[in-house]
Order: sequence, then C-alpha cells, then structure tokens
Amino acid sequence: MAFRTTRFDTPCTIEIEHSDTALCAHVELAGDVAVGPGDRVQVHGAPITVRFGERRVLERMATVERASAVGRLWTKFIGHFDLAELYEVSFTNRTMP
Repeated sequence: MAFRTTRFDTPCTIEIEHSDTALCAHVELAGDVAVGPGDRVQVHGAPITVRFGERRVLERMATVERASAVGRLWTKFIGHFDLAELYEVSFTNRTMP
C-alpha cells in the first residue's frame, strides 16, 4: 500500500493569457480536486497556441495520478534541497553596462 498509486480522469478548465501585463496559464480541476506533493496531472488534447493580446478559456479532460505514501514523503524531502537553489538568486535592481 505504501507504493500504490491511484489514477482517475476529471474535467478541467484551462485559462491562458498572453498580454503585455500577463503571461500565465492556470488549470482548475473540476470538483476542487486538491493536488498534493508528488501528484501528477496530465491535461489531454492538442497543444494550445495563444497569440499576443489573447486570452483563452478551454475545457479539457485531465488524468490525475496520486503519489504513493513513499512518493509523497520523498517529494517533500527532496523539495527542501531544490528550494535551497532559490537562495542563490538575487532580485536586486542592477543595470547592465
């Protein structure tokens, strides 16, 4: 049971915007399905193209694969080391010569 994963399909809403103020993509799973550490979500369908100045909202199907208990713990553990890489990033306001 510690290594067992579960998988199910659910509808989802995809919102994509490409403008001068935002470049973003959001996926909302139907039924407020919560996604936890180690879980995977695959949205089905053809690739989506959004031109500059466009905003699109689409309905698709998605497959959610729940992580096993061991996979969830491993993801939490290894995530602490990945977070440490962000500490080396600087967000100072410097201009290039």
